[in-house]
Amino acid sequence: MQHFFPILTWLKSYKKGDFIKDLLAGFTVGIILIPQGMAYAMIAGLPPVYGLYAALFPTLMYVFLGTSRQLAVGPVAMDSLLVAAGLGALSLATTQDYIAMAIVLGFMVGATQFLLGLFRMGFLVNFMSKPVISGFTSGAAIIIMFSQLKHLLGANIEGSSKFVTLIKNVFAKVAETNMYDFAIGMVGILIIVVVKKINKKIPSILFVVVLGILAVYFFKLEQYGVKIVGAIPDGLPSFGVPNINIKNILDIWPIAVTLALVGYLEAISIGKALEEKSGKETINPNQELIAIGSANMVGSFFKSFPVTASFSRSAINYEAGAKTNLASLFSVIMVVVVLLFLTPLFFYLPKAVLASIIMVSVFGLIDIAYPKELWKHRKDEFLVLLATFICTVFIGIKEGILVGVLFSLLLMVYRTSKPHFAVLGNVKGTDYYKNVSRFGTEVITRDDLLIVRFDAQLYFGNASYFKTELYKHIHKKGAALKGVILNAEAINYIDSSAAQMLEKVIREIHEKNIQFYVAGAIGPARDIIFTSGIITELHREFLFVKTSEAVTYFDEPKEISMLRAKVAHQKNFN
Repeated sequence: MQHFFPILTWLKSYKKGDFIKDLLAGFTVGIILIPQGMAYAMIAGLPPVYGLYAALFPTLMYVFLGTSRQLAVGPVAMDSLLVAAGLGALSLATTQDYIAMAIVLGFMVGATQFLLGLFRMGFLVNFMSKPVISGFTSGAAIIIMFSQLKHLLGANIEGSSKFVTLIKNVFAKVAETNMYDFAIGMVGILIIVVVKKINKKIPSILFVVVLGILAVYFFKLEQYGVKIVGAIPDGLPSFGVPNINIKNILDIWPIAVTLALVGYLEAISIGKALEEKSGKETINPNQELIAIGSANMVGSFFKSFPVTASFSRSAINYEAGAKTNLASLFSVIMVVVVLLFLTPLFFYLPKAVLASIIMVSVFGLIDIAYPKELWKHRKDEFLVLLATFICTVFIGIKEGILVGVLFSLLLMVYRTSKPHFAVLGNVKGTDYYKNVSRFGTEVITRDDLLIVRFDAQLYFGNASYFKTELYKHIHKKGAALKGVILNAEAINYIDSSAAQMLEKVIREIHEKNIQFYVAGAIGPARDIIFTSGIITELHREFLFVKTSEAVTYFDEPKEISMLRAKVAHQKNFN
């Protein structure tokens, strides 16, 4: 039961002293979660109350099934934008149709994550490299910020998931700016930024929400065209089965798969970061897929759109002293209280305030330091990041992710097709053999012996490259060459195509009256050498554990052969 419900693991050893810490952390996160949830629902194109619905049952499910102790699950900006991007491409006639599809999307995202966890396929997320995530996140953050200009300016600006379209729409309507909305939004941004710099523990978001409500109420700002949230339905969300049918599945499965992977990646990344800070490792990647997947599936039966872990709320949860998932339970209780009794308080909440919360929150997602670091040291990965960023901003969210993953895979294939190929020489006065291009005058090379090292697996993609490089260095040595030693320490696998290539190479080298040796082959590569035709061409006596042994055999083959025979005889005798 503990395997399926990780809550049982920590609940039996729960300390009374942790209760107060979890209580305070839960209420602190709840204070942030309520306005944030409403704001993120707006990003998704949904009424604000759906952000509160998304903070209930999904969070509750994670309390029981999640393996991280400090992760705060609920609506987040990134997923909300992906929801808007995915559903915006569909021809949905009414607001109710849009809401229904958002709920179906929540179920499909959850089902995808759950199945991936069930079949232990969490490794798939590894194909989304850090440059891809950084480029996509920064691009998406910019789109989110510009998508909120309609609320910040108080103008009727048409939304879009494409940056260029957003800019055009903003310029077309900028003359309609409501200066009251603009002033409220800018003051909100200023207060949040300043208060965070003074003390991050002060709930600046709550402060701005209260000020915004009071300003609209006492100064009757809605009469001046200030856009407010208005009436929020009170009460808890009712149970309902999502409208799942073949047409809906076919329409939204691409965005569902994208959301499933992105949402899981966000959760696991945040969870791992918190583990490093706390020093306690509790996260099980596949169980996290099941937990987040269950949260989304169950949430969809109670009007929730897709959710995942929030970086900002998880960080606040950790800094506030949360010890277990019980903190999230207290956050849920706060949302329940608001839905049952306090929704009238948010009637006068300006949408410009929610826009200011969103803009400040997502601005922190724009990463400048990491691209600078890549530009200095990893220009190929910088290009992957840049391509992902440009595609995300100018083409689309889904396209940005797909292009980024594709570029990452192409880069990986390119690197493995032309891996590091080194010529080795003997370090003076030792048995070590190092790269001659790195150690220069410190190593000794010989005209009659070529020692090379191939730093990758040998497979069909790089077999031709290996052969070309080897022959290039053989030709450089000329007629004086009598032996070639392959240091195979870094070769962990040899596929059938590469094995056939190696057999042919060894045979051709032997025909030139040059002896071929293999040194340092590790277990998997050694097994393949013996189960393929390589050993037939190489012969067992030319396979060595160390490069120095192969060199000694090359210099004194008779003495070494006698010594080997003697050792073998003693083993048989014993």
